[in-house]
Amino acid sequence: MLLKIFKPLTPSLRHTKLLKNLNLAINNPEKSLLKKYIPKTGRNNQGIITSRHKTGGHKKRYRIIDFTFKNYNIPGIVINLEYDPLRTANIALIHYIDGTKGYILAPEFLMKKMILFKSYNVGTSFFLFQIPVGSEIYNIEFIPGNGGKIARAAGTSAKLLLKEKNHVIILLNSTELRIFSNKCKAILGKVSNSQYKNINYGKAGRKHWLGIRSKVRGSAMNAVDHPHGGGEGKSSIGLIQPRTPWSKIALGMKTRKKNKKSNKFILKSRHEKKI
Repeated sequence: MLLKIFKPLTPSLRHTKLLKNLNLAINNPEKSLLKKYIPKTGRNNQGIITSRHKTGGHKKRYRIIDFTFKNYNIPGIVINLEYDPLRTANIALIHYIDGTKGYILAPEFLMKKMILFKSYNVGTSFFLFQIPVGSEIYNIEFIPGNGGKIARAAGTSAKLLLKEKNHVIILLNSTELRIFSNKCKAILGKVSNSQYKNINYGKAGRKHWLGIRSKVRGSAMNAVDHPHGGGEGKSSIGLIQPRTPWSKIALGMKTRKKNKKSNKFILKSRHEKKI
């Protein structure tokens, strides 16, 4: 994926950097794998905003992605690489030998007409005990048979460091070291679209199309609306440390439960100091 940098011919093009999708299919997505998408816009069943800065955005259709490896061990060929408006990674349309079709998250270096079956090519799924040590993997299951949950965003991957009798140790993208059952599945490779992190949309409207609403700084509000608000002109927040709109500590506050059962699977926390 190439990054296209625009000249500042208009204010909305200044600093704009967008991806150039040269290898993606122009034709329509597979109809049998589409579903109606109704945006929730961050609201609960009572219509109250529980997650801020979300909006409906442009009309989209949901692509049904195979996260559960239902076509595991069935040979397939890559038909198309496509754009998915509801996720950061690109997706690949696979035609399997039994006549079914499915979408998977496309890894880097996946190409049209590649065959995915029992070869150590990118895009092929395996049990963790079958994957060589040191391999890059993505779409990793937490619980065997529960579907891929880890390393699904654009440009992410994890590294298999060690294999033991019943489990493996994996280094996640966040630098966390974690134990997984060796009966969990994963896909070889690194998620495509690694240039996504360098995108600059240039204007609020482009983000609005994607369903991202503009944020208002707390210091720009009145004192009644935010702990940072009030004061004359561009005054400081007047606090020792930043606070949320509900006056909780905004930075560095631990939110994970101390006695969570899954703590025993974490060998090294992502919050530990990096050497």
